Amino acid sequence: MVSTGPVARYAERMHHLIGSGHHIASPLGAWLLLALVGPAATGRTRTELEEVLGADADRAAATARTLLDAPHPLVASASALWERTATDALAEWRAALPKSTETGPLPEQAALDAWARERTMGMIEKFPLTVEPDTLLVMATALATRITWASPFQVASADALGPGSTWAGELRRVLRTPWHGHTCWIAGTARAGDVAVHAAQAKPETVDGRAAGLLVVSVAALPEVPASDVLAAAHEVAINATTFPGRGRRSLYDLPLGETPLWTLREEQTRAFGREERLSAVLPCWTAESRHDLTTKGLGFDRAVGALGELMGAPGLGYEAAQAATARYGRYGFEAAAVTALAAVTGLPPEAVVRVADLRFGHPYAVVAVATDTRDGLPAGPWHGVPVYSAWVARPEELPEADLADRPDLLS
Repeated sequence: MVSTGPVARYAERMHHLIGSGHHIASPLGAWLLLALVGPAATGRTRTELEEVLGADADRAAATARTLLDAPHPLVASASALWERTATDALAEWRAALPKSTETGPLPEQAALDAWARERTMGMIEKFPLTVEPDTLLVMATALATRITWASPFQVASADALGPGSTWAGELRRVLRTPWHGHTCWIAGTARAGDVAVHAAQAKPETVDGRAAGLLVVSVAALPEVPASDVLAAAHEVAINATTFPGRGRRSLYDLPLGETPLWTLREEQTRAFGREERLSAVLPCWTAESRHDLTTKGLGFDRAVGALGELMGAPGLGYEAAQAATARYGRYGFEAAAVTALAAVTGLPPEAVVRVADLRFGHPYAVVAVATDTRDGLPAGPWHGVPVYSAWVARPEELPEADLADRPDLLS
């Protein structure tokens, strides 16, 4: 299991800079991208990037490789590096990226949009950045989840949100926890005080004898608590729920009876063995779509592009960084996706005279087909370099009529 502390601390940093407006984000997606760049950094740039990552650069990169090369069955993940021209200066760093990282020439915008759609189950329609003529390279991560609740919610009147909720007058129906399958509790936190907590489990998937699941945890604090503190508390509560069950939970018998903006606590006469506690919850459906500018100082992307620029011998590169995110929380399930992208840009070169050659094979010529067999760019087997077929082309043929029409399934 990897350490969750650095990601949780980065999440607090990112949400603080985003603000308290309605939004969805994936701090993990941004952190993964920075972690992949980390080993490229040296000197002061590395120190500053490690401060943002909350971990040693090499350790953070190892964590990113672990997560991306062994993705969770319920969280699709992807990473990519595209370069206008592959540079030797980046070769060592590029070779250390996760095996699953896609690499290659910088594609057109339509191809980037298609990558975003394909890696997010269609939830992100557009790549968050636009490729320009001066774009040197683009890095991206993608995360996507679409799950069904193990136990669907019931439906309740919005009045159940309580007389103090403005949402009660805006909505007609909300979600109520089913009789079983969800978990509710009150937790004591250092940042947000006592908070109301609801957790719903996804239907798990069994892989190699292991049950892979997803726990979606909702945390509410008193209205006057700053959003940044509630988000920080929510990360703490959610991590505890999966790794230290019971930590921070308050007994209902230690809390005063009565009404608060977060709950109603009462006593009922019934049959029970001992001091039994029963909790339920009501919460609304919600959706969110967000685009976050990640060039804000403090998020680390300026340090990341600085590291790449130093590695290429091109300090002072310009850059763009952004994240597109979306989520939907409903009666039967939850879905969310995010694409995080970093683009390094350089000034356009000055106009100059260049030479251009158009090669023509207009008379007999030779063709040789050679086998290749490599691993990490190095020869890896006896077939590597073996010429398998050779030809002398002296009788050209007309293009067949059947090949005149475009074949979209073959064009790429």
